[in-house]
Amino acid sequence: MSQLIIALSKGRILKDTLPLLKEAGIELLEDPEKSRKLIFPTTHPQVQIIIIRATDVPTYVENGAADVGVAGKDVLMEHGANGVYEPLDLDIAKCKLMVAGKVDAPPVRGRLKIATKFVNLTKHYYAEKGEQVEVIKLYGSMELAPLMGLADRIVDVVDTGKTLKENGLAPLELIAYISSRLIVNKASYKRKADLIQPLLQQLEATVNAKKHAVSA
Repeated sequence: MSQLIIALSKGRILKDTLPLLKEAGIELLEDPEKSRKLIFPTTHPQVQIIIIRATDVPTYVENGAADVGVAGKDVLMEHGANGVYEPLDLDIAKCKLMVAGKVDAPPVRGRLKIATKFVNLTKHYYAEKGEQVEVIKLYGSMELAPLMGLADRIVDVVDTGKTLKENGLAPLELIAYISSRLIVNKASYKRKADLIQPLLQQLEATVNAKKHAVSA
């Protein structure tokens, strides 16, 4: 009996994905917040869920260590994610990917310095605009970089914008609207179609019903 491995990441994506999976008859048998396990059984005998770093989800799915995953569009854009199918926008964990900088900062002379964890994405964005920039990789606390003179701007995901405001920064340019997507390993899509297709159909129906309820 074949097994389906679903890769999720802790935090908002996990919290928003679990109710969708529940509609498809897949529920965790243990609370991941209270366990140090990384592989979890579910109420579906053929489905296991692994919980990993958000940035690792595309790698696990692309290389077949997981069959299906849920990842933010920001992570997929940064990763490249050419080796996976992206059949469904789950319409969850929504935010914006933005360029931000200090409020009332004087114009920058010379090459812009951009601090971000989205190095590939940022280089691509500015290359499309025909601008050469210096990209500085950071792993967290992006807002500090312009305040300490490390960078002129940051590229980061923005939810409410409260953190930016509290640190004297403002959003300057919208790069992309972000939501979480279902991704599928290309080989698994064919080999485990009997498990993946019903899951896809159920998730799509649930997402559409939620959208319809909001717009009604």
